[in-house]
Amino acid sequence: MPACLVVVKDPATAKPLAAVLEKRGLEVSQAQDGAVALDLLQERSFDLILAESELPKVGGRDLLKRVQLKHPETRLVLLSRDASSRAAVEAIRAGAFDYLTLPAEDKDLWECLGRALGPREAEPTAGRAFGPASAYPEIVGQSAPLLELFRMIDKLAATDSTVMITGESGTGKELVARAIHRNGRRAAHPLVPVNCGAIPEDLLESELFGHEKGAFTNAVRSRAGRFELANQGTIFLDEVADMSPKLQVRLLRVLQERQLERVGSTQTLNIDIRVITATNRDLYQAMQEGWFREDLYYRLNVVPIHIPSLRERRSDIPLLVDHFRQKFIAQRDKEILEVEPEVMDLFMQYAWPGNVRELENVIERMAILTDTDRLALQDVPTFLLPSTPRPNPQGPEIPEEGIDFNQVVSDFEDHLLLQALEKADWVKNKAARLLNLNRTTLVEKLKKKNISPTIS
Repeated sequence: MPACLVVVKDPATAKPLAAVLEKRGLEVSQAQDGAVALDLLQERSFDLILAESELPKVGGRDLLKRVQLKHPETRLVLLSRDASSRAAVEAIRAGAFDYLTLPAEDKDLWECLGRALGPREAEPTAGRAFGPASAYPEIVGQSAPLLELFRMIDKLAATDSTVMITGESGTGKELVARAIHRNGRRAAHPLVPVNCGAIPEDLLESELFGHEKGAFTNAVRSRAGRFELANQGTIFLDEVADMSPKLQVRLLRVLQERQLERVGSTQTLNIDIRVITATNRDLYQAMQEGWFREDLYYRLNVVPIHIPSLRERRSDIPLLVDHFRQKFIAQRDKEILEVEPEVMDLFMQYAWPGNVRELENVIERMAILTDTDRLALQDVPTFLLPSTPRPNPQGPEIPEEGIDFNQVVSDFEDHLLLQALEKADWVKNKAARLLNLNRTTLVEKLKKKNISPTIS
């Protein structure tokens, strides 16, 4: 029976909390201040602690620090009457497992129990927590689609099955692959990522399978391929749909036989790897059209996992904004204290075709250009503003007060360039094809506009 400690100063608030916990089969102890809670922790351990932030003697934040030091296996949920999203983010950043607003609704409490103790102690809809205290700190969010994604990662991490990750560009497919690997039995061995769309076709074979000295011009020494480097670990093949028919055949043999030969060699090498692939294309349609092998499709699509777009989890946008704001502060010596509510409203309304990556780029752009310690409306890119004519196939509508023609054209061009780059995962050749431009023309425009990918 899981043991829970409720640390709330008001008995009228603590009593219904304890009743709900007991109803779900937990052994409940109570304390009205942090000092009493610390005394109880000297005597026994708890699986879960629900502690109010504002406590006499020893506050909830101080109690959290003691628990992290002495009982790192215990999960602590901070309770507060402050319902702002900033309070929740600060609690999670401080190391709390989760955050609840008092008085807590039963539904919120059930979901919290599910995240903390697992599905046996909660309703089936409950999921994993979000933020630094979770098993996947790099995947930020707490929306229902993301909690479902976390549950899928949990299941996949416990297996060695081949996984195909699908989702729009910029949703974080590599982050999900890393989460599956890091929480699986191969975590002590390498995860080797390969972007099949970013490597020229004539080099990709050697990159994947390695080559022997003299196998081709400039092969001055033998070299192990990515499959060999991933032995006993995981290989992540991103944009696998861009693989040529010739390489599809070679990949199929590796998956079937778990064997390979380097380019220019007759020696067969045995490998023990897990394969995770990703694509933003419809591989089933590609198979139907005949340019992706049917047998390879079914080898790769053993367990599919889909990543929701940012449009499908808009409630995560405030958390992501704060996450990227903090990331920018850590990387650059520039303090950004807050985001104005009007700016957050615009973020919540925008469609984000480039998903999380586009949001990150917008935050960085605004943080660099702002002259203050806050992100305000004047820092927002023009294409995000509802009052600004938005690009559309018929062209922008001109308001009564008129427009700045050069600025609108420049913003439209920025929008198209960024959208193409996001769809191409910042591979300039692919982006140039999407825009029907020469690569040199695209490169010159990017230099002129100082557009470059975010460096993590």
